[in-house]
Amino acid sequence: MFDRLSGKFSGVFDGLSKRGALSKEDVNEAMREIRLAMLEADVALPVVKDFVNRVEEKSVGQEVLHNISPGQAIAKIVNDALIESLGGSGAVALNLNAVSPIPFLMVGLQGSGKTTTSAKIAYYLSRKERKKILLASLDTYRPAAQLQLQQLAQQVKVSSLPIIDKQNPVDIAERAMEVGRREGYDIVILDTAGRLSIDEILMQEVQTIRDIVSPAETLLVVDAMTGQDAVHTAKSFNEKVGVTGVIMTRMDGDARGGGALSMRAVTGAPIKLVGVGEKIDALQEFHPERVASRILGLGDIAGLVEKASETLDQEENERLAKKMLKGKFDLNDYSAQISQINKMGSLSNIMDMIPGMGKMKEKLGNKDLDTSIFKRHQAIISSMTKHERKQPAIIKASRKKRIAAGSGTSVQEVNKLLKQYDQMASMMKRFNKLGVKGLMRQGLSALLPKGMNPPSGGGMNR
Repeated sequence: MFDRLSGKFSGVFDGLSKRGALSKEDVNEAMREIRLAMLEADVALPVVKDFVNRVEEKSVGQEVLHNISPGQAIAKIVNDALIESLGGSGAVALNLNAVSPIPFLMVGLQGSGKTTTSAKIAYYLSRKERKKILLASLDTYRPAAQLQLQQLAQQVKVSSLPIIDKQNPVDIAERAMEVGRREGYDIVILDTAGRLSIDEILMQEVQTIRDIVSPAETLLVVDAMTGQDAVHTAKSFNEKVGVTGVIMTRMDGDARGGGALSMRAVTGAPIKLVGVGEKIDALQEFHPERVASRILGLGDIAGLVEKASETLDQEENERLAKKMLKGKFDLNDYSAQISQINKMGSLSNIMDMIPGMGKMKEKLGNKDLDTSIFKRHQAIISSMTKHERKQPAIIKASRKKRIAAGSGTSVQEVNKLLKQYDQMASMMKRFNKLGVKGLMRQGLSALLPKGMNPPSGGGMNR
């Protein structure tokens, strides 16, 4: 997400940081670069103009031009402007302050991920807020659309409105609200039909349903990958039916991110949630300040901590840590570690959350940033016997061939895994032998195999 914009902004700030006091021409040049970067990232032109004007206005003051680190000062101004453009500080929660059953009206074009997002919201609210949810599909046009939502409801373990053949969308909406009242549901999520493009019939139908159910939220679902088209869609829906919040799907796949930066200015409605993957739990609150930090390469430590606390098994981590620190570490433990990493999602997303890792990602050329290598390692370990996992030293040529065949890998890959395990186990043993005080005296190099140098500046004793 925002990789292209982040790279361009980093280049601008790197250039400014190499200079002393900045002239007005330096600031103008930086603003030109920022303007081009935002246009290339598919940010709407009026949003770009407003953004650049705000940054320029605050950057020409003496406090910046004669600052010791003017590059950092402008970065701070850009960061504040980004937060403002994205909707201000803090996530905006879904409106749950209404009389039950609370109607949520889901609107958007066909293919935006509206039906899947409806199920994701149901999962999110039933788990996080402990709400009783009813899902109802009003899409009588797309073949099997109602059946799709029914199956998704079963998957996320919430109720769905029984399907009555040939009932029209307005009648379905009224029936859903009646069932919601009668059976004590907290929230009724109404998934309306979409079209391939905006037309009057679609808008009239959504307007009629809106007038009947009086939704607490009218949530527009847009695909972040469509760039400017997402902005045009948002503008049209907001003008015709009114939008209280935006949900952007496929944010994990959009390197530009211009739609997100334009959405608040175009609709006046905040981005409330973002879809960051295909899994049913891949829905997150949208925090403008965290997104701004990631655009500027400052990471998202708060988001990383939240993700870790939600996905990782703390007891399992503590058990593994104790074994590792005692120098007792076998391939069962390594497999358990891989499972924990996989729960966190793609390595690319994790690196985006760590300050300073964006540039390292660029140097790697985004290669091997998925978890496919871990999956191969788990397949190899699964093909070993219990004894082999506990005593990897016994794995010789014939065993390696059997393991490679059983895991669909090669003997070379088995060798690489075993070598990696040996290095990790040796490092743990050395750490156990040195203790914390010994490590402080000798530095990180004491943990590395002979002949291997630590990364530059890596010694702890400096």
